[in-house]
Amino acid sequence: MTSVMTTLMTGAVRNTVTTVLTTATPPPVAPTGDHHSLAIVLFAVVVLVTLGITLWVGRQGNAAEDFYAGGRDFTPLQNGFALSGDYLSAASFLGVAGLIALYGYDGVLYSIGFLVAWLVVLMLVAELVRNAGRYTLADVLALRLRRRKVRAAAGGASVVVTLLYLVAQMVGAGSLVALLLGTDSPHARTWTIIAVGALMIVYVTIGGMRATTWIQIIKACLLTAGSVLLTVLLVVRFHGDLGELMRQAAQHSGAGHRYLEPGLKYGHSFTSRLDFFSLGLALVLGTAGLPHILSRFYTVPTARAARRSTMWAIGLVGGFYLMAIVLGLGATALVGSAEVRHANSAGNTAVPLLALVLGGGNGSTGGVVLFALISAIAFATILAVVAGLTLASSAAFAHDIWAGAWRTRPRRARAARARGRRRRGEAVPATRSAEGVATSRSAGEPGPGAGDQQEVVVARFAAGGIGAAAIVISLYAQQLNVAFLVGLAFAVAASANLPVLLYSLFWSRFTARGAVWSVYGGLVPAIVLVFFSPVVSGTKVALFPGVDFHWFPLENPGIVSIPLGFLAGWIGTITSPEPADADRFAELEVRALTGAGAA
Repeated sequence: MTSVMTTLMTGAVRNTVTTVLTTATPPPVAPTGDHHSLAIVLFAVVVLVTLGITLWVGRQGNAAEDFYAGGRDFTPLQNGFALSGDYLSAASFLGVAGLIALYGYDGVLYSIGFLVAWLVVLMLVAELVRNAGRYTLADVLALRLRRRKVRAAAGGASVVVTLLYLVAQMVGAGSLVALLLGTDSPHARTWTIIAVGALMIVYVTIGGMRATTWIQIIKACLLTAGSVLLTVLLVVRFHGDLGELMRQAAQHSGAGHRYLEPGLKYGHSFTSRLDFFSLGLALVLGTAGLPHILSRFYTVPTARAARRSTMWAIGLVGGFYLMAIVLGLGATALVGSAEVRHANSAGNTAVPLLALVLGGGNGSTGGVVLFALISAIAFATILAVVAGLTLASSAAFAHDIWAGAWRTRPRRARAARARGRRRRGEAVPATRSAEGVATSRSAGEPGPGAGDQQEVVVARFAAGGIGAAAIVISLYAQQLNVAFLVGLAFAVAASANLPVLLYSLFWSRFTARGAVWSVYGGLVPAIVLVFFSPVVSGTKVALFPGVDFHWFPLENPGIVSIPLGFLAGWIGTITSPEPADADRFAELEVRALTGAGAA
């Protein structure tokens, strides 16, 4: 795809110099009050429909399997749409198109990174994770590394990743509604973020995975239909001449031919080019470590269905990003980079502004309707994704940290007392589940039983706490591009989750110490480097623009933190005082490859 875009853009650049002065600058397209009432009505319809789905589905089952995995009865096509719905977030619909509108070729590379990442998921993760796990990433690790500290580390990393992703979605919601209301008031953004946070808590606590999946399916259909509609209108507007589209985009970008060449955002210095490489590494490797994506593979009945789901998702995601490239170029050609930046400094409102122009412009009925429709679809996108993220984070807390790490302490004490009785020759009563079936679970490996209902209750409370934390952080990150924020989440996922997952699945010598070191060896450096980067301080668009304590020059830490995650896992394993359990690895290998004994 990169070579095709380079060829097309190079051809367009040859003609840019001779045409750059021949077309007038696009008129301002900031929305007026005519758009507000219709868009608000459509927003309300989206909210009511999704709440209705949540209430209806939430009554169908309250078991842990329903809450975490939706009953495992979704088809590959349904789960493929849900996967694409979970993945095509505000970063895709708003952020990527906005970056292309502002930075041209460099923005296109975002979409390529997001798409290529799915090949890693398909080849290395989908089937194996479905066979080896039950609800979360930590379940895969616990099959061979049955330690409380392993579950606690994996669960904590999952919460951090999903929290960063949540912030990106809620920032996108604030930008969208501020544009809808025609105001730059921070109060409008603040109340929007609070409202989205409240809705996502309701979705998760009432509906669980089943309701979230259906919301994702509906959202994916709406997003695809909206993107196709805008793309068709844009292509018709330029009479099918994509070369002319790129020439107009270059002219109205304010950068001339440099808009169609690499380097407008990441080519100013060696540091910026290194930052781009770090970003690309995070995007390509991070998807396979995203908790809300991995949890989707447990909603289908078999590993084969998980692979087919991934193939459907690749087709849907690939088609969408091709359209996102066209829409980003169209926003620059018809709206202009200056107007896009004026509406939102990070470019998050480029697509709604493009919809306004394609519909007929300010004051036209078509412009009002199309602007309101696309804004409502974007809002539905945000609501659906934040629901999936909140569910994944609350599941990680309840299933991994609370049930797998904290609640297993009494179980370990009972196991120690049982071993003492056996040494003394005394009878040891069997542990029984709620169904009365004798069980023998190792510490750190929660299984089905009466405690599952307690897990669901804890998960619902955790959704409220995580949602509140996301709201607070989002209030400080409103000036950052949502695609950029998602890039940080991808970097943390690739640093903390991917190394331990790959080591556990493919390295027979991997130990519990290696797992813990791998998670924290990637997670801690990623968080520390972000904190001391230009993202937090030292620039006008930083979280704290008034101070400067950054010393790490890159905005994305992936180039450093991802290798550290792999290195820490290797060092922890070779220095571990206890060897790896060959029998448990053999059990994991057989189960992951064949599905024997899978949930």
